[in-house]
Amino acid sequence: MQTEVDKALSVLNEAQTLLYPTDTVWGLGCDAKNPEAVSKIYTIKQREESKALICLVSSMEMLQNYVGQLSEDLKTLIETAERPTTIIYTTPTGFAQNLLAEDGSIAIRLVRDGFAHELIETLGSPIVSTSANISGEPTPKTFKEIDTRVLKSVDYVVNLPKENSTSVPSRIIKYNSDGSVTILRD
Repeated sequence: MQTEVDKALSVLNEAQTLLYPTDTVWGLGCDAKNPEAVSKIYTIKQREESKALICLVSSMEMLQNYVGQLSEDLKTLIETAERPTTIIYTTPTGFAQNLLAEDGSIAIRLVRDGFAHELIETLGSPIVSTSANISGEPTPKTFKEIDTRVLKSVDYVVNLPKENSTSVPSRIIKYNSDGSVTILRD
């Protein structure tokens, strides 16, 4: 796995895109701080830049570096989540501007293990993670279902086993300023 982490790191450092296994489905990724790379992801997905993308982090500390101090309730929610959970934060800093939603928010998921975790740890900053499909088309449940247009458009396809453990997209929630939680995708 380390060889693939090193190759993917080189791709990310050159403002390029990759297709890689996440903790959920195969994803399109790039350096979340590089606007040029983020634009390439939107082009591959044929998606409007006004529709935000998800990012991944590898630790609670990294998350707080980009969204600020978290409440104890939110930390508990993240630490006790039984399945991959993406949370929308309203006051992020340090990301490429074209990665943020129109209201300035961003969706971030903490990845605890696997290739994506190792890659983010090595890079030392968040990466983009969006499903490997053309916008509006179904999320591929297996590598074999990924559209050839996507495969031909990325700069690098990570060479690891082509099936994920879950093949299910993450749950998406919004943590509201009043402490309430809104489930956007379960």
